[in-house]
Amino acid sequence: MIEQLHTFDVELFMRIHRGLSNGFFDWLLPLTRNRFFWSPLYLFIIIFCIKEYKKRGLYIVGGVLLTFAIGDLISSRLIKPFISRIRPCNEITLADEIIRRVPCGSGFSFPSAHATNHFGIAIFLILVFYPKWKPILPIGLAWAFIISFAQIYVGVHYPIDTIAGAALGTSIGLLTFQIYKYVIKRY
Repeated sequence: MIEQLHTFDVELFMRIHRGLSNGFFDWLLPLTRNRFFWSPLYLFIIIFCIKEYKKRGLYIVGGVLLTFAIGDLISSRLIKPFISRIRPCNEITLADEIIRRVPCGSGFSFPSAHATNHFGIAIFLILVFYPKWKPILPIGLAWAFIISFAQIYVGVHYPIDTIAGAALGTSIGLLTFQIYKYVIKRY
């Protein structure tokens, strides 16, 4: 069963990584996974929350930071070293198949910290803002999905890595939203 799942994961990875290869994705997707690319968005969120929501906005920003911290801690510091799955771009059996779109890195693959963090933040922000702004649901999910998909396309994660990261991030976003709600009620 595990071998079949691994075979499916590698086949799906290759269909995305090589099968969807095109100039537009080669330009766009490496950008979308770059942390500096989203800096203006992060800055906007911070300024918007503080300006529009004052003290509550500080709690929202704190919730985003807590979501990121928990996601990064669990995915990168706890699970990755325990599972120790080699990234596809470092996998010897795939060496001739990988298209080098970004530097591979020496860390492990499972789960994707990018997927964990961005799904966590997206879910947290969706839960905070959805009652007043419904478009955040598709926008937030699309944002997290494109970053996660880019991880596969550039060759640094298998699909199961990003799916697990998305599930973990969703759980963390749900948890930090509950913490946020508790804090808001108390203050």
